[in-house]
Amino acid sequence: MFDRLLIAVDGSDCSTRAAKYGFELAARYGADVEVVSVFSGDMERAQAVLDAAADLATDVGIGADTAVLSGKPGRTIAARASERDADLVIVGRSGRAGVKERLLGSVAERVLRRSEVPVLTVPDGDLDSDTGADYADVLVTTDGSAVAEAAGPYAADIVRRYEAALHVLDVVDVQSEAGVFDAGGVTQEYVERLEADAREAVGDMLDGLDTADLDVREAVVRGAAGDTIVDYADDNDVGMIVMSSEGQSNLAGQQVGTVAGRVLRTAERPVLVVTSH
Repeated sequence: MFDRLLIAVDGSDCSTRAAKYGFELAARYGADVEVVSVFSGDMERAQAVLDAAADLATDVGIGADTAVLSGKPGRTIAARASERDADLVIVGRSGRAGVKERLLGSVAERVLRRSEVPVLTVPDGDLDSDTGADYADVLVTTDGSAVAEAAGPYAADIVRRYEAALHVLDVVDVQSEAGVFDAGGVTQEYVERLEADAREAVGDMLDGLDTADLDVREAVVRGAAGDTIVDYADDNDVGMIVMSSEGQSNLAGQQVGTVAGRVLRTAERPVLVVTSH
C-alpha cells in the first residue's frame, strides 16, 4: 500500500514529530523515503534540517534520501510527490486559535489542497514519548458515499500492519440532515431511519474490506459530524483517524464547516486524508 513516502520538514518541532511518524510508518511497510525541505534562501540551514531528519531515520533503522527544493512550499511538495511517484505525503500541522480550535499550518493546508495522493498530517505533541511507533486503535469514518469508502482500504491495511483495532464510525448529524431552518424539528421515526442508514453505511464499508482476523468495532453516533469524530477518537484513545475528502476547494476547511476541515483543525492526533480529485 505504501511503497514510497515523501516527508516534508522545515526544522520546526511539529515537522520533526511528523518525520518521526513517517519513519516509523516506513519501517512497518519497508517503504522508501525521501525527506524534502523547501527554502527560498539559506541553503546551509536547509541542509542542516535535512541532516537532522536523516539522523532520525537512522535511529529508526531506515535510510532516507534528502532534497532541498525551491518554490512555494505547498505547491512544490505536492508536485514533488507526483514527480517521485510517492504514494503518501507526511507533513506537520501546527498553531492554535483559542483553547480547542487548531488552525492548519499554511503549508499543510496547501499540500492537502493540491496532493493527488493521501496526506498524513501530524499535530504538535511530545517529541520524545509519542512517535507513532505503535497504534492500538485506528478510526475510519464513513457517510455511505463512494468518496468516504475510499478511505477504508487504507485504514484496514494500517490496522493489519500494526495489529490494531479497526473502528468504523458513521455520525448521524440530525440537524444537518434536517436542515438548519427546520423549525418544526424531526420525528423519532426520521432519526431512526437516519441511524439505520448509518449502520448500513458502516456495514457496506466493511463488506468492501478484507477484515479477516481483524478486531472490528462498529459505531453509529449522533452529533455534529466533525466534533463527534474528534470526540469519539478521544474517548476511544484512537491513535490515527483515517478519512476521505473531496479535493481542491472542499478540503482543509476551504468551505467552513466541512467535516474534514473541522477534524483537521481540532484533532489532537494524526489524520490521514484520502483525497478524491
